[in-house]
Amino acid sequence: MTTVRHGKGETPSHPFFRFAMCAFLPPCAPVLNRSHFLTALGRNDTFSQGLGVKIAISGKGGVGKTTLAGVMSRLLASQGSRVVCIDADPDSNLAGAIGIPQEELDQIRPLAQMKEFIEERTGAKKGAYGGFFKLNPKVDDIPDQFSVAKDGLRLVVLGTIPQGGGGCFCPENVLLKAFLAHLFVERDEYVIVDMEAGLEHLGRGTSAYVDALLIVVEPGRRSFQTARQINSLSQDLGVPRVYIVGNKVTGPSDIEMIEQHLSGLPLLGSISLSEKVAQADRLGVSPYDIDDQIRREVGAIVAGLADALR
Repeated sequence: MTTVRHGKGETPSHPFFRFAMCAFLPPCAPVLNRSHFLTALGRNDTFSQGLGVKIAISGKGGVGKTTLAGVMSRLLASQGSRVVCIDADPDSNLAGAIGIPQEELDQIRPLAQMKEFIEERTGAKKGAYGGFFKLNPKVDDIPDQFSVAKDGLRLVVLGTIPQGGGGCFCPENVLLKAFLAHLFVERDEYVIVDMEAGLEHLGRGTSAYVDALLIVVEPGRRSFQTARQINSLSQDLGVPRVYIVGNKVTGPSDIEMIEQHLSGLPLLGSISLSEKVAQADRLGVSPYDIDDQIRREVGAIVAGLADALR
């Protein structure tokens, strides 16, 4: 069992510790993703092989990335797929976009806030510095123990690291990144991760196993600027495929604007501006439950992604 002493501002210098800090790959290592291994096995079509696709969704706050994550998750689950949804956004609104009832929402506790659990799995007290903790905590049972189920899918909320320990090599970060690495590398469910724009929970090794990063944009320059920044981060992390999804689109001119400002990135599809999204929020249900159009449009996005990954 591997442990490491940690402290605020400290960076382990041993190559193995750097290896673990980057979610199991050192910064200079060649990036290999799941597609390389599937191709070597003659199984490069993850959709048709039923191996599950690992999708991260990001974008500027308010553009609708959580709506896309929620509707896509419900759609895949309705088709009989096993889906694990991960809310890695500090706002933690994915449960509402999925349509989980309020009484169940109240029972959701983010992993990063589980002091006793973090201490048990890592051997270090949450928020404590200068101690030792495990680099390889047990995480494979988290989806079963700490998820909320809805119509064939499971939701796990990661939560955020308190400001005092957010920038350190700390047990909370190790646990969360180890969990994501387990989902991306070892499990065969569809995994959909709703992420903040900074991609904070991804390490270089983990992100290499993401099949696709979807950057959601709305027709607006600030949204486009954030998309470029996310794309730059994804390149640094080694994400193999990045696509744009337009949201709140009112017509062809919006599509043209998106394509013009983000010409270097493929547009996977778009979602129309719809009053039913706001109505679903007021009713406490998912847009999937009341909006036929968004189901069709997200279905087209899923089909486009399947074609792109073949």
